[in-house]
Amino acid sequence: MNMEILKHQFGKVERLRYLVDNEWRVSKTTKYMPVMDPSTGKQIAEAPCCTQEEVDSAVEAAARAFPAWRDTPIPTRIQLMFRFKQLLDAHLDELTELLATENGKVLSEAKGDVLKAIEVVECACSTHYLMQGDTCMNVSTGYDTVSFREPLGVFAAIAPYNFPAMIPMGWMIPFAITTGNTVVLKAASMVPQTASRMLELLIEAGLPKGVVNLVTCSRVEADSLLVNPAIKGVAFVGSTSVGLHIYKTAAANGKRVQALTEAKNHALVLEDCVLERTVRGIINSTYGCAGQRCMALPVVCVQESIADEFVAMFKKLAQELKLGPAYVAGSQLGPVISQGQKESIEKAIQRGVDEGATLVLDGRGVKVPGYEGGYFVGPTILDHVGPGNYAGDEEIFGPVTSIKRVKDFEEGLAIMNANRFANGSCIYTTSGRHAREFAKRTDGGMVGINVGIPVPFSIFPFSGHKQSFFGDLHTLGKDGVAFFTETKSVTSVWFSEEDAKKAVSTWDGTLTRS
Repeated sequence: MNMEILKHQFGKVERLRYLVDNEWRVSKTTKYMPVMDPSTGKQIAEAPCCTQEEVDSAVEAAARAFPAWRDTPIPTRIQLMFRFKQLLDAHLDELTELLATENGKVLSEAKGDVLKAIEVVECACSTHYLMQGDTCMNVSTGYDTVSFREPLGVFAAIAPYNFPAMIPMGWMIPFAITTGNTVVLKAASMVPQTASRMLELLIEAGLPKGVVNLVTCSRVEADSLLVNPAIKGVAFVGSTSVGLHIYKTAAANGKRVQALTEAKNHALVLEDCVLERTVRGIINSTYGCAGQRCMALPVVCVQESIADEFVAMFKKLAQELKLGPAYVAGSQLGPVISQGQKESIEKAIQRGVDEGATLVLDGRGVKVPGYEGGYFVGPTILDHVGPGNYAGDEEIFGPVTSIKRVKDFEEGLAIMNANRFANGSCIYTTSGRHAREFAKRTDGGMVGINVGIPVPFSIFPFSGHKQSFFGDLHTLGKDGVAFFTETKSVTSVWFSEEDAKKAVSTWDGTLTRS
């Protein structure tokens, strides 16, 4: 499949294919979903809405590939990751531009998206350490027990649009396959080209047939993955409503589930913070990736004593951000993913105003010269956001900042913890006591101390809480390996000819007291 970058010449709309058994196949569907360039609003490709038979064929290929891949030695599976990492490094610039084109991230953010995927590939090269089991000799006289971690089988990976490289080809694929599982990846139909190109590179690195298969489809076909008996687990990133549906449906069908969902991360800014550095950090955290990340920082609880100064500086620096097309050097804030998302964000801004917030900076209606069809929303600031205001409580997924003024640490922490989401939270302060107390008492699963985007390095789990996560084991780190494996414990005894003649107890010797 030719996935060359289109260099932003939009005369040709490429018809994409799906992947089964390392073959890029033309779908028999009559329905194709548009892939747009958010910077221009023009169509650049179309993804097939794969038929049920085609989705089933992907599952069947993964199931066929599993026994041989499970029995492939772990070092061999890890060597695949080493070769894949080298190819990703070699094609970094190509992948960066491709991602920027179909997703709308500016070049620095698009490159970071790919680099985060590479980071997980590098971490997956240590899977053999994380898959080690435990042993204990003489648990009862002459009896030894050893435990192993084994792969489960076929996993379904359902990816969102906001991180086309990091999530499907970082969070989902590397640990799944290095632990010995096979995968059916349901790529986001709005941004399938990045994952497709990375899968081409994985095949070039030596991926066996059927180990990873890719489809794009509607929710109807995706739902079939939740009940297909060949699927042993489901990894999902997306909205809370869909994540909860996936969790309930797949778990009810005996599958392991990991559903990472929405967020409304808050920062608590205390009067003793380093103010300008704090503002710059929150600007980056709020408006990076156009606010389309579940670790964005859209709400700031500011101590009242510095609130006016904070808001004035925040507005000044936000206005300095350069809006522009994703793939043009110098752009600092790119477009959002679609016209529909742009309209949703603008409606949320108006609702925030209607519910009592003060509009300090309005990003609606902005136009970028030469790219008037792009889906741009400028930086937006809402001040005096009160309790129950939609803009301050619900995920908007855009470049919108809500300011909640608080009298002190305790009020700010209480407001933050009242939110139903708890992906991340952070505090800006020079007080070690407040920092420690915050880390201990915040509901946020990932905590930043003067860090606006506290996404941990991939040897640690991405650990959202409350309605930001449904499941038992988080993605990445030790949790990630545990999610894709199950433990088998083996107890053994070797007896002499004399021992063989002795009576066997009810517990066959494994009970140490009588």
